Amino acid sequence: MWRSYYDRNPALLFWQLAGGLRQQFHAPFWRSFGLAFLATKAAFVFKKGHSRADYQQAMPALVTYYEAIQKLTVERFDVQKVAALELEWWIVHRQRDRYSYADLSIALEKTSAALYNQPVSSFSAYATLRANAMRLCDETGHTPGGTTETSWQQIEQELDLAWSTLHTVVRPANGS
Repeated sequence: MWRSYYDRNPALLFWQLAGGLRQQFHAPFWRSFGLAFLATKAAFVFKKGHSRADYQQAMPALVTYYEAIQKLTVERFDVQKVAALELEWWIVHRQRDRYSYADLSIALEKTSAALYNQPVSSFSAYATLRANAMRLCDETGHTPGGTTETSWQQIEQELDLAWSTLHTVVRPANGS
């Protein structure tokens, strides 16, 4: 999905998001497309922005997206808080001149903790791996020739490890 986002391919991102929503949240087939539309809309509204005020324009789509996610889950979370934290880590990542990758990792930890109602510290390893994947993506994107296929494979490996770490943290105690 990152590649679709950075390649400015909202149609492919939309399809990938829909599939991910069916897998992660067990969204029904048709509902996954509505959710993917909201997430894609928020991402590309944000992508066009140049200031915090511009970025805030993605908030309504994020809130609606998380309200719909809330309806798919048995766990309750504060929709407004999670949407605001999601947008904040997007901003932290975008404004690399103001924030470090350590700041990004902390922002990712806070977002995950709010979404999954667990202590922030539970998400440290996941957030560090994910921030590192973003660092790799950012660094390779600024090299001559841009991000290569080999770089994308390295980023994907880092993300796979991050997502498996997240899964370990959030899966129910019975392992399902």
